[in-house]
Amino acid sequence: MSAFGMGEGELITLHYPRPLPMRLDRWLVAERPEQSRARIQKFIDAGLVRVNGSPGRAKTPLRPGDCVELWMPPPEPLPYLIPQPMLLDILYEDSHLIVLNKSAGLTVHPAPGNKDGTLVNGLLHHCPDLPGIGGERRPGIVHRLDKDTTGCIVVAKSQQALVHLQRQIQQRVAAREYLGVVHGAPQAESGTIEAAIGRHPIDRKKYAVVADDKGRLARTHWRLIERLGDYSLLRFKLDTGRTHQIRVHGAHIGHPIVGDATYSRCRRLPIELPGQALHAVALGLDHPISGERLSFEAPLPPAFTALLAVLRRRQPAPLPP
Repeated sequence: MSAFGMGEGELITLHYPRPLPMRLDRWLVAERPEQSRARIQKFIDAGLVRVNGSPGRAKTPLRPGDCVELWMPPPEPLPYLIPQPMLLDILYEDSHLIVLNKSAGLTVHPAPGNKDGTLVNGLLHHCPDLPGIGGERRPGIVHRLDKDTTGCIVVAKSQQALVHLQRQIQQRVAAREYLGVVHGAPQAESGTIEAAIGRHPIDRKKYAVVADDKGRLARTHWRLIERLGDYSLLRFKLDTGRTHQIRVHGAHIGHPIVGDATYSRCRRLPIELPGQALHAVALGLDHPISGERLSFEAPLPPAFTALLAVLRRRQPAPLPP
């Protein structure tokens, strides 16, 4: 439907909170991460977005307090995605959501050059009702983990749950914590990295810390768990969820994640790893229907455990008293 507020759909009202102006299309992409950039553009072109009661354009500048109304049509079906049998490590499941322990080497959703064999393909086989949720190759995906990052990931099984869980991510109601082995030994016991992340200015396949007006705010808290000689075990907590956030921030402060072929220059590792030593160890969220607080923990994968064992064996024996 091109007419605003007519036909099947949901009216979503948002208020622009930032002190500096921002384009309507860019802000909506950030606020509605379950929708692709192309789909947001379609909504705007179809007259389904209003700013202070008037039809919005992609370049409409938003200012503090502006009211943005989005008429969300029903999700598009995904007939081109193929359900594929897949062994899923399920930590929790009910009729509204599913929490999994993702393995290394598994891409979350299809992308150019990687159209099948993804977590979404396995979820479509496991959850036949999933295709209409969210649309655009990412049905039900609330947040993502990099291909070689392991651990907790939550997937919505209804549009209502998807919107609710996405909002928890945005408003930091959901708690996401990671364990990572990094190169080097931080001098402090804990810290916070607050630095905008955007596309790398030269290598567009990578991300980097950039000027505030060139990227999106990213904030990562870290705490030292164990010193392991030339390496350290850190626990990270995210306030934001930018692409490659922990990996980029770790490299930015001189402590890249071990095994990260993109952001770490070190190629000699204590043991062979299937990817970076980064694991989403804990996830806390409010159930989207009941409101009950749920907490999940994902056990460390074998490669991560083996890496820690090797590094601990290398530590010198304590001196006698």
